[in-house]
Amino acid sequence: MQKIKTSHGLFALTPIIVLLTVYLAGSMIAGDFYCIPIAVAFIIAAVYAVAISKGSLNDRIDSFSRGAASTRIMYMIWIFVLAGAFATTTKAMGAIDATVMLARSAIPANYLPAGIFIASCFVSFSIGTSVGTIVALTPVVTALAAQIGCNTAWMIAIVVGGSFFGDNLSFISDTTIAATQTQGCSMRSKFYSNILIVAPAAIITMLIYAFNGNSIEATEAVEFNIIDSLRCLPYLIVIIAALCGINVLLVLALGVTSAAILGLAYGSFGGIDLFTHIGNGAMGMGELIIVTMLAGGLLELVRRNGGLDYLIQVTTSRINSRRGAEFAITALTALANICTANNTIAILSVGDISRDIAKQFKISPRRSASLMDTSSCFVQGIIPYGAQLLMASSLAGALVSPMEIIPHLYYPMCVGAALLLSIIIKRKKG
Repeated sequence: MQKIKTSHGLFALTPIIVLLTVYLAGSMIAGDFYCIPIAVAFIIAAVYAVAISKGSLNDRIDSFSRGAASTRIMYMIWIFVLAGAFATTTKAMGAIDATVMLARSAIPANYLPAGIFIASCFVSFSIGTSVGTIVALTPVVTALAAQIGCNTAWMIAIVVGGSFFGDNLSFISDTTIAATQTQGCSMRSKFYSNILIVAPAAIITMLIYAFNGNSIEATEAVEFNIIDSLRCLPYLIVIIAALCGINVLLVLALGVTSAAILGLAYGSFGGIDLFTHIGNGAMGMGELIIVTMLAGGLLELVRRNGGLDYLIQVTTSRINSRRGAEFAITALTALANICTANNTIAILSVGDISRDIAKQFKISPRRSASLMDTSSCFVQGIIPYGAQLLMASSLAGALVSPMEIIPHLYYPMCVGAALLLSIIIKRKKG
């Protein structure tokens, strides 16, 4: 890797600084996280990134467009479209209301937060995707929060936090696959290394939710009609299909199809109304799709200008101990995640250099894989422009912004603290 001058490297990263300044600083000054749409912040940062990049204007726009329309971006857009269709169709046919009624009839109100967290952890571990977990549970939790009088952002944060449990540990998670493949270790050994870090964080988080649940006032008993329980089938189908390892796009397509069939059977909507609901759901993801494409183009220009290479250079320049090497691998992955807004891409981007650092300082492959996977999931869980928070906010409608969810993300924050402690405390074995 060619050495990049500090001034040039910092300049390459300024689009990220512009993005965060416009969105975060602007919203904080205004005291309202709705006053500056995140799409506007990305447009300003994208225009700035194109302006400062080298080459002809056509070349710069071509690079931006390649990033915006890359395979991974288009794959995410397909997920967003189907997720929107699934959310609106299930809502129209009564699946959300039925699932909420089932939850309220089966679980006491004060145990709901802890129960939702456990369910989110289980689903995400089983299906290996945080986005899939958020798609399945956010609409239900949003409606549930309104019925029991809880803070909606807090309830959604429970789902988002639990979704990263599986992203970090599941054997079929793309982050797990990327981390183990780049570091050359088995998934099983990485799992055992990871669980020592995240299990205490999960337990602490669950206890927090159990304690906070005591403040929820008991609600009247809810009678649940067994016949109406069939309306819950689309969610069950999505979870079971994902457990079977079916591609997430097919899983969502099955969910939409089952919701459509049940909605027509129950008379919840007619044929024309069905198409209207599906169309409204897809169009409702418009801002999320625009933001995702802008992020892909912006981050491609940052990479092209040497921003990611500079981060690697700075992070690895002064390593002189094993603990320092572990900090470097963690920081390198975290910074790459901030710049790519995708934990799998971040791991793949710095996987080779992390493996070299691990070999030089006798860090076992499973340990380096664990550091990368855990740090990437921590960062992905707290950046407001990550797919998970944007998806959760979109599925909640106009009720919450990503920034309102972040303060309640106890699990990712506990994971971050546990990760740092695991590095600080001297380890005898990898």
